[in-house]
Amino acid sequence: MLIKIPRGWEIPEREATPESVYHNRRAFLKAAGFAGLSSLLAAASPVKRNEKYELDRAITEEWAATGFNNFYEFTLDKPRVKDTVGPFTISPWKIQVGGLVNKPKTYDVDDLLQRMPLEERLYRMRCVEAWSMAVPWTGFPISALIKEVEPKPEAKFLRMVTLFRPEQMPGIKSQPHYPWPYFEALRLDEAMNELALFVTGIYGKPLPKQNGAPFRLIVPWKYGLKSIKSIVKIEFTAKQPPTLWAQVGPTEYGWYSNVNPKKAHPRWSQAFEKVIPTMERRPTLPYNGYDQFVAALYKGNEF
Repeated sequence: MLIKIPRGWEIPEREATPESVYHNRRAFLKAAGFAGLSSLLAAASPVKRNEKYELDRAITEEWAATGFNNFYEFTLDKPRVKDTVGPFTISPWKIQVGGLVNKPKTYDVDDLLQRMPLEERLYRMRCVEAWSMAVPWTGFPISALIKEVEPKPEAKFLRMVTLFRPEQMPGIKSQPHYPWPYFEALRLDEAMNELALFVTGIYGKPLPKQNGAPFRLIVPWKYGLKSIKSIVKIEFTAKQPPTLWAQVGPTEYGWYSNVNPKKAHPRWSQAFEKVIPTMERRPTLPYNGYDQFVAALYKGNEF
């Protein structure tokens, strides 16, 4: 009788993933216990980097970009955000898209990402607090979603809203003076610009909770406060919507919040920035260095 001695890397045939499941990304992840985690679906297959968007500096180390975050819904202490987001659940996740559109829809973020043209882009990120990073994001152009829902002719703006869940977001309770939930907005032509990105991944991995999982905005020519995190609602409007920071601090934060080294913040200069984590001091670039892509959107004085 032939006795087979299994090698260390072999598993019993009964434990192998069925071929039909393996070839279906959704079923494969469900079988692995990750049902509904859209960012894992996005990360399940590598996406191609768009080489059009180049950096003038090294990519920020991953530990720094995922360990130094502004997310007031959790805490004002940037290094502690990552330690506070544990109870925050990001699955399932729905995004309501409506307002002045012909095809309003509530998307399951998992289904949405299956249809969108995902790619990786290297973008500079500049905070209004005068620090900066350079991050590889995975996402898709906002224009792809806009075209799908078909805005009506009178639609001129996008209003976006962050999830409101005080029981999992302790910063909401500790900072009750802010008008939660967080809300931001763009002009429609800004949102249609090729740089504007909805993001679900970072460093080739699913977007961490502290970075705005599972679905956030990135507009790299604006200060980071415009790039709203953990989005659950997108509304197309005819009139310019208010934004949280422009509402609570109108003398410090403009509605456009385009990066402008010549326009100082009331409490500090914007002429220079400190690169995280080295704290290298660099001159701030107009529109964060993306003027060739976006300057035509403005008359030169809308910052």
